[in-house]
Amino acid sequence: MLEISHLRYEVTTEDGSELGILRDVSLTIPEGKLVVITGPNGGGKTTLARTIMGLNQPTGGTIRWNGTDITNLSITDRAKAGVSYGFQQPPRFKGLKVKDLISLAAGRELTPSDGCRYLTQVGLCADDYIDREVDASLSGGEVKRIEIATILARGAGLLIFDEPEAGIDLWSFAKLTETFERIHKNGDATLLIISHQERIIQLADEIVVIEKGEVASHGPREEIFPQIMARTLPGCGFMKEGL
Repeated sequence: MLEISHLRYEVTTEDGSELGILRDVSLTIPEGKLVVITGPNGGGKTTLARTIMGLNQPTGGTIRWNGTDITNLSITDRAKAGVSYGFQQPPRFKGLKVKDLISLAAGRELTPSDGCRYLTQVGLCADDYIDREVDASLSGGEVKRIEIATILARGAGLLIFDEPEAGIDLWSFAKLTETFERIHKNGDATLLIISHQERIIQLADEIVVIEKGEVASHGPREEIFPQIMARTLPGCGFMKEGL
């Protein structure tokens, strides 16, 4: 279970004043749920995700994962505790093969069958990818699914994805949503996904709307999604159809 209590993140502006990016955010995410965080651009969604992972240090509040206070832990220690983060644009590693990257993530030398198993879980044909380099020859969707395979190899219990739909084509997006569905169905982890995409939001057990650094609403998809649609006028809301 992820428990966020009165979380704040402030930055100092050029004139010396304090600007609140996150303002007293409190959330409880039950284990095994798929939760989508959405809301207007600039509302604090990515800042919240980065703060949970430790990429930002909060200026107040606490973060607990499975009963352990991780608020002041380093990124490395959070990763050891089972927290993982998927970037909008995953890094590429020229000269490093997919099988080696997955082995590094697992912390041990994997057998070819192990590496293939993780790739299969994210919808990639193992024979086509296991010996490829993680370089510019891979599409954005391929790199993102390989990143998810490395996260699964680590055995992470909390998977955080920041706008995974960014920069990928329609076919890759469809495969990506299938991957999230498969992970959730298998009960492999708790998923926290930052997204504007209706098709990803429709996968959620719960939806959290973040606006102006605060939780504007949080509840079951069946309750929150109609509220979002009612507030969203065609062409001017924060929902995006397709890619």
